[in-house]
Amino acid sequence: MHSQFFTNLFDYQHHFNQLLIAKLATNPNFQKTSEKAILLLNHTINTHQIWNARIMPNDSETNFGVFQIHPIEDLPKIDLKNYQQTLQIIQSVPLQQIITYTNTKGEQFSNTAQDILFHIINHTTYHRGQIATECRINGIEPLVADYIFYKRTANFVSP
Repeated sequence: MHSQFFTNLFDYQHHFNQLLIAKLATNPNFQKTSEKAILLLNHTINTHQIWNARIMPNDSETNFGVFQIHPIEDLPKIDLKNYQQTLQIIQSVPLQQIITYTNTKGEQFSNTAQDILFHIINHTTYHRGQIATECRINGIEPLVADYIFYKRTANFVSP
């Protein structure tokens, strides 16, 4: 995989994170938004920050808890910071570089930067699907957040 591919994926992720946050925050039926959807949204943003800090430990000033809840009005800024830091990682860390880190249980592992970056994308996409289900259950129309839909509607030209 190449750095431009990851840049495209994180552009997509950031775009839909921002839309999802706005949709939930401005929904007139915000009270209908389930606690689970809010928890999952915060979880994806928190874990993105945690993984960034594992790749570039000195660049993270705050380490969030895995399930820490932030005020919804803070999420756009946190997501933007995650996105910007990830773009910096993509430009400065070789994708095949081995990253050794300690997980939340205190266990040590090693993976390539590429594998970690892909995990961040995959993890967020997985939970975005769960959030969409929670929205449907609570009478909120979920976003159409398929990657191919994003590429078609945004008129992006792939390199």
